[in-house]
Amino acid sequence: MKVGIFGNIQKPEFWKIFPTLTDWLNKNNVEVHLMNNIIENEFHYLKSNKYQKYNSIIESKDFSKIDFLIALGGDGTILSASRNIGEYETPIFGVHLGSLGFLAESKVENLYNNLKLILKNKNNIFPRMIAKAVFNQNDKKNKIYALNDLVINSSGGTRLINCSLFLDGKYITSYSADGLIIATPTGSTAYNLSAGGPIIAPWLSLFTITPICPHSLSSRPIILSGSSNLKITFPSYLPLNLSADGQVNFEIKSGTELIITKSPHSANMITLEKNDYFETLRTKMGWGQKKINIE
Repeated sequence: MKVGIFGNIQKPEFWKIFPTLTDWLNKNNVEVHLMNNIIENEFHYLKSNKYQKYNSIIESKDFSKIDFLIALGGDGTILSASRNIGEYETPIFGVHLGSLGFLAESKVENLYNNLKLILKNKNNIFPRMIAKAVFNQNDKKNKIYALNDLVINSSGGTRLINCSLFLDGKYITSYSADGLIIATPTGSTAYNLSAGGPIIAPWLSLFTITPICPHSLSSRPIILSGSSNLKITFPSYLPLNLSADGQVNFEIKSGTELIITKSPHSANMITLEKNDYFETLRTKMGWGQKKINIE
Protein backbone atom coordinates (compact mmCIF):
# COMPACT_ATOMS: atom_id res chain seq x y z
CA MET A 1 0.00 0.00 0.00
CA LYS A 2 1.10 3.57 -0.73
CA VAL A 3 0.29 6.28 1.80
CA GLY A 4 0.92 10.02 1.72
CA ILE A 5 1.57 12.34 4.66
CA PHE A 6 0.20 15.89 4.65
CA GLY A 7 0.55 18.07 7.71
CA ASN A 8 0.75 21.42 9.39
CA ILE A 9 4.52 21.65 9.73
CA GLN A 10 4.19 24.77 11.90
CA LYS A 11 2.84 22.66 14.76
CA PRO A 12 5.50 21.18 17.08
CA GLU A 13 3.14 18.23 17.59
CA PHE A 14 3.56 17.30 13.92
CA TRP A 15 7.33 16.84 14.29
CA LYS A 16 6.87 14.85 17.50
CA ILE A 17 4.72 12.25 15.77
CA PHE A 18 6.33 12.31 12.31
CA PRO A 19 9.40 10.05 12.97
CA THR A 20 7.36 7.44 14.84
CA LEU A 21 4.64 7.44 12.19
CA THR A 22 7.02 6.96 9.26
CA ASP A 23 8.88 4.19 11.10
CA TRP A 24 5.58 2.43 11.85
CA LEU A 25 4.47 2.67 8.22
CA ASN A 26 7.78 1.29 6.98
CA LYS A 27 7.62 -1.64 9.41
CA ASN A 28 4.15 -2.43 8.09
CA ASN A 29 5.39 -2.53 4.48
CA VAL A 30 3.74 0.76 3.54
CA GLU A 31 5.38 2.93 0.89
CA VAL A 32 5.49 6.50 2.24
CA HIS A 33 5.01 9.59 0.08
CA LEU A 34 5.77 12.96 1.70
CA MET A 35 4.61 16.43 0.75
CA ASN A 36 7.59 18.30 -0.60
CA ASN A 37 7.41 20.96 2.14
CA ILE A 38 7.90 18.24 4.77
CA ILE A 39 11.05 16.97 3.07
CA GLU A 40 12.39 20.53 2.77
CA ASN A 41 11.92 21.19 6.50
CA GLU A 42 12.59 17.87 8.20
CA PHE A 43 16.37 18.42 8.35
CA HIS A 44 15.79 21.68 10.23
CA TYR A 45 13.42 20.09 12.75
CA LEU A 46 14.85 16.59 13.12
CA LYS A 47 18.56 17.22 12.38
CA SER A 48 18.51 14.23 10.07
CA ASN A 49 18.12 13.53 6.36
CA LYS A 50 17.00 9.89 6.76
CA TYR A 51 13.56 10.72 5.32
CA GLN A 52 14.90 12.13 2.06
CA LYS A 53 14.69 8.62 0.53
CA TYR A 54 10.90 8.73 0.48
CA ASN A 55 8.83 9.70 -2.52
CA SER A 56 7.80 13.31 -2.91
CA ILE A 57 4.34 14.76 -3.56
CA ILE A 58 5.10 17.89 -5.56
CA GLU A 59 2.01 18.45 -7.73
CA SER A 60 -1.66 17.44 -7.74
CA LYS A 61 -1.24 14.45 -10.06
CA ASP A 62 1.12 12.85 -7.52
CA PHE A 63 -1.91 12.22 -5.28
CA SER A 64 -3.12 9.69 -7.86
CA LYS A 65 -0.14 7.49 -6.95
CA ILE A 66 -1.22 6.88 -3.33
CA ASP A 67 -4.03 4.86 -1.74
CA PHE A 68 -4.87 7.43 0.90
CA LEU A 69 -3.51 10.56 2.58
CA ILE A 70 -2.88 11.04 6.30
CA ALA A 71 -3.62 14.68 7.21
CA LEU A 72 -1.93 15.61 10.49
CA GLY A 73 -3.21 18.83 12.02
CA GLY A 74 -6.54 20.50 12.61
CA ASP A 75 -9.57 21.11 10.44
CA GLY A 76 -7.63 23.71 8.42
CA THR A 77 -5.11 21.03 7.43
CA ILE A 78 -7.89 18.78 6.14
CA LEU A 79 -9.47 21.65 4.19
CA SER A 80 -6.11 22.47 2.61
CA ALA A 81 -5.50 18.81 1.79
CA SER A 82 -8.86 18.51 0.01
CA ARG A 83 -8.05 21.47 -2.26
CA ASN A 84 -4.58 20.12 -3.02
CA ILE A 85 -5.98 16.69 -3.96
CA GLY A 86 -8.63 18.25 -6.19
CA GLU A 87 -10.03 16.05 -8.95
CA TYR A 88 -8.01 12.97 -7.94
CA GLU A 89 -10.33 12.30 -4.96
CA THR A 90 -7.64 10.50 -2.94
CA PRO A 91 -9.20 9.46 0.42
CA ILE A 92 -8.18 11.58 3.42
CA PHE A 93 -7.63 10.25 6.93
CA GLY A 94 -7.66 13.19 9.34
CA VAL A 95 -5.63 13.04 12.57
CA HIS A 96 -6.40 15.67 15.19
CA LEU A 97 -3.44 17.70 16.47
CA GLY A 98 -5.34 20.95 17.07
CA SER A 99 -7.81 22.34 19.60
CA LEU A 100 -11.10 21.27 17.98
CA GLY A 101 -10.58 18.82 15.14
CA PHE A 102 -14.24 18.51 14.18
CA LEU A 103 -13.40 16.94 10.78
CA ALA A 104 -10.58 14.70 12.01
CA GLU A 105 -11.41 11.01 12.36
CA SER A 106 -8.63 10.07 14.76
CA LYS A 107 -6.75 11.32 17.79
CA VAL A 108 -3.02 10.69 18.20
CA GLU A 109 -3.58 8.19 21.01
CA ASN A 110 -5.60 5.82 18.81
CA LEU A 111 -3.83 6.57 15.53
CA TYR A 112 -2.02 3.27 15.09
CA ASN A 113 -5.00 1.10 16.01
CA ASN A 114 -7.05 3.04 13.45
CA LEU A 115 -4.32 2.70 10.82
CA LYS A 116 -4.30 -1.08 11.36
CA LEU A 117 -8.02 -1.12 10.56
CA ILE A 118 -7.52 0.97 7.42
CA LEU A 119 -4.66 -1.23 6.18
CA LYS A 120 -7.04 -4.19 6.58
CA ASN A 121 -9.74 -2.28 4.63
CA LYS A 122 -11.98 -2.14 7.73
CA ASN A 123 -13.11 1.40 7.06
CA ASN A 124 -15.62 3.36 4.99
CA ILE A 125 -15.19 6.17 2.45
CA PHE A 126 -17.51 9.11 3.05
CA PRO A 127 -17.76 11.51 0.07
CA ARG A 128 -18.37 15.16 0.98
CA MET A 129 -19.70 17.80 -1.37
CA ILE A 130 -17.32 20.51 -2.61
CA ALA A 131 -18.47 23.93 -3.85
CA LYS A 132 -17.05 25.30 -7.10
CA ALA A 133 -16.98 29.03 -7.86
CA VAL A 134 -16.17 30.45 -11.29
CA PHE A 135 -15.77 34.08 -12.31
CA ASN A 136 -14.16 35.99 -15.16
CA GLN A 137 -11.93 38.91 -14.34
CA ASN A 138 -9.17 40.73 -16.25
CA ASP A 139 -9.75 38.39 -19.23
CA LYS A 140 -9.01 35.41 -17.00
CA LYS A 141 -11.33 32.60 -15.91
CA ASN A 142 -10.86 31.84 -12.22
CA LYS A 143 -11.95 28.60 -10.55
CA ILE A 144 -12.11 28.17 -6.78
CA TYR A 145 -13.03 25.06 -4.78
CA ALA A 146 -14.14 24.94 -1.15
CA LEU A 147 -15.00 22.04 1.16
CA ASN A 148 -16.37 24.30 3.91
CA ASP A 149 -17.54 27.58 2.47
CA LEU A 150 -17.13 30.54 0.18
CA VAL A 151 -17.34 33.90 1.96
CA ILE A 152 -17.80 37.30 0.33
CA ASN A 153 -17.09 40.46 2.32
CA SER A 154 -15.65 43.94 1.98
CA SER A 155 -11.89 44.03 1.46
CA GLY A 156 -11.77 47.63 2.65
CA GLY A 157 -12.86 47.23 6.25
CA THR A 158 -16.31 46.84 7.80
CA ARG A 159 -18.50 48.48 5.14
CA LEU A 160 -21.66 46.75 3.95
CA ILE A 161 -21.68 44.80 0.71
CA ASN A 162 -24.58 44.74 -1.75
CA CYS A 163 -25.23 41.73 -3.95
CA SER A 164 -28.06 39.86 -5.66
CA LEU A 165 -28.68 36.10 -5.70
CA PHE A 166 -30.10 34.13 -8.66
CA LEU A 167 -31.12 30.45 -8.82
CA ASP A 168 -30.93 28.81 -12.28
CA GLY A 169 -31.35 32.24 -13.85
CA LYS A 170 -34.27 33.34 -11.63
CA TYR A 171 -33.86 36.26 -9.25
CA ILE A 172 -34.24 35.28 -5.56
CA THR A 173 -33.28 38.28 -3.43
CA SER A 174 -30.72 40.98 -2.75
CA TYR A 175 -28.56 41.39 0.32
CA SER A 176 -27.14 44.37 2.18
CA ALA A 177 -24.91 42.90 4.86
CA ASP A 178 -21.40 42.66 6.26
CA GLY A 179 -20.92 39.64 4.04
CA LEU A 180 -22.42 36.49 2.55
CA ILE A 181 -21.59 32.85 3.32
CA ILE A 182 -22.21 30.08 0.78
CA ALA A 183 -21.71 26.92 2.82
CA THR A 184 -21.61 23.24 1.95
CA PRO A 185 -23.08 20.71 4.42
CA THR A 186 -19.57 20.20 5.80
CA GLY A 187 -19.20 23.95 6.31
CA SER A 188 -22.63 24.31 7.93
CA THR A 189 -21.01 23.79 11.35
CA ALA A 190 -18.29 26.40 10.70
CA TYR A 191 -18.74 30.14 9.98
CA ASN A 192 -22.30 29.48 8.80
CA LEU A 193 -23.31 28.22 12.25
CA SER A 194 -21.72 31.22 14.00
CA ALA A 195 -23.67 33.54 11.68
CA GLY A 196 -27.00 31.92 12.58
CA GLY A 197 -27.23 29.39 9.76
CA PRO A 198 -28.60 25.84 10.19
CA ILE A 199 -26.72 22.59 10.73
CA ILE A 200 -26.93 20.39 7.60
CA ALA A 201 -26.14 16.67 7.70
CA PRO A 202 -22.91 16.16 5.72
CA TRP A 203 -24.29 13.39 3.47
CA LEU A 204 -26.78 15.80 1.87
CA SER A 205 -26.16 17.82 -1.30
CA LEU A 206 -27.21 21.37 -0.43
CA PHE A 207 -26.04 24.98 -0.40
CA THR A 208 -26.81 27.21 2.57
CA ILE A 209 -26.77 30.95 1.84
CA THR A 210 -26.34 32.93 5.06
CA PRO A 211 -25.98 36.73 5.26
CA ILE A 212 -23.52 38.07 7.86
CA CYS A 213 -25.12 40.75 10.07
CA PRO A 214 -27.74 41.71 7.45
CA HIS A 215 -29.08 45.27 7.38
CA SER A 216 -32.65 43.94 7.42
CA LEU A 217 -34.66 41.91 9.94
CA SER A 218 -36.28 39.96 7.11
CA SER A 219 -32.98 38.74 5.61
CA ARG A 220 -32.59 35.10 6.64
CA PRO A 221 -30.55 32.04 5.58
CA ILE A 222 -31.91 29.98 2.70
CA ILE A 223 -31.16 26.35 1.75
CA LEU A 224 -30.91 25.46 -1.95
CA SER A 225 -30.32 22.24 -3.87
CA GLY A 226 -26.76 21.23 -4.63
CA SER A 227 -27.80 20.59 -8.22
CA SER A 228 -28.68 24.28 -8.61
CA ASN A 229 -26.72 26.86 -10.58
CA LEU A 230 -26.25 29.91 -8.35
CA LYS A 231 -25.27 33.33 -9.61
CA ILE A 232 -24.26 36.30 -7.46
CA THR A 233 -23.88 39.79 -8.92
CA PHE A 234 -22.35 42.87 -7.33
CA PRO A 235 -23.79 46.28 -8.28
CA SER A 236 -21.73 48.30 -5.80
CA TYR A 237 -18.29 49.67 -6.55
CA LEU A 238 -16.65 48.65 -3.31
CA PRO A 239 -13.65 46.30 -3.52
CA LEU A 240 -14.78 42.86 -2.33
CA ASN A 241 -12.96 39.76 -1.14
CA LEU A 242 -13.88 36.15 -1.95
CA SER A 243 -12.46 33.60 0.49
CA ALA A 244 -12.41 29.80 0.06
CA ASP A 245 -12.36 27.92 3.36
CA GLY A 246 -10.83 31.01 4.96
CA GLN A 247 -7.49 30.10 3.35
CA VAL A 248 -7.46 31.30 -0.28
CA ASN A 249 -8.52 34.85 -1.18
CA PHE A 250 -9.45 36.62 -4.42
CA GLU A 251 -10.45 40.20 -5.13
CA ILE A 252 -13.89 40.66 -6.68
CA LYS A 253 -14.40 43.78 -8.78
CA SER A 254 -17.64 45.58 -9.55
CA GLY A 255 -19.59 44.02 -12.40
CA THR A 256 -18.22 40.53 -11.75
CA GLU A 257 -20.66 37.61 -11.92
CA LEU A 258 -19.89 34.76 -9.54
CA ILE A 259 -21.24 31.34 -10.63
CA ILE A 260 -21.42 28.68 -7.89
CA THR A 261 -22.17 25.00 -8.52
CA LYS A 262 -21.49 21.64 -6.95
CA SER A 263 -18.03 20.44 -7.96
CA PRO A 264 -17.87 17.30 -10.13
CA HIS A 265 -15.40 15.82 -7.65
CA SER A 266 -15.83 15.13 -3.92
CA ALA A 267 -13.63 15.10 -0.85
CA ASN A 268 -13.43 11.44 0.15
CA MET A 269 -13.05 11.17 3.91
CA ILE A 270 -11.98 7.92 5.55
CA THR A 271 -14.35 7.04 8.39
CA LEU A 272 -14.45 4.24 10.93
CA GLU A 273 -17.68 2.50 11.86
CA LYS A 274 -17.38 3.32 15.56
CA ASN A 275 -17.51 7.08 14.92
CA ASP A 276 -20.89 8.83 14.68
CA TYR A 277 -21.54 12.32 13.25
CA PHE A 278 -24.21 13.27 15.79
CA GLU A 279 -22.07 12.05 18.67
CA THR A 280 -19.31 14.32 17.37
CA LEU A 281 -21.77 17.24 17.37
CA ARG A 282 -22.69 16.53 20.96
CA THR A 283 -19.21 15.94 22.34
CA LYS A 284 -17.16 18.50 20.42
CA MET A 285 -19.72 21.29 19.97
CA GLY A 286 -21.92 20.76 23.01
CA TRP A 287 -25.02 20.32 20.83
CA GLY A 288 -28.19 19.06 22.56
CA GLN A 289 -26.36 17.75 25.61
CA LYS A 290 -29.28 18.24 27.96
CA LYS A 291 -31.38 15.10 27.86
CA ILE A 292 -35.12 15.24 28.38
CA ASN A 293 -36.79 12.11 29.78
CA ILE A 294 -40.23 11.50 28.31
CA GLU A 295 -42.42 9.10 30.26
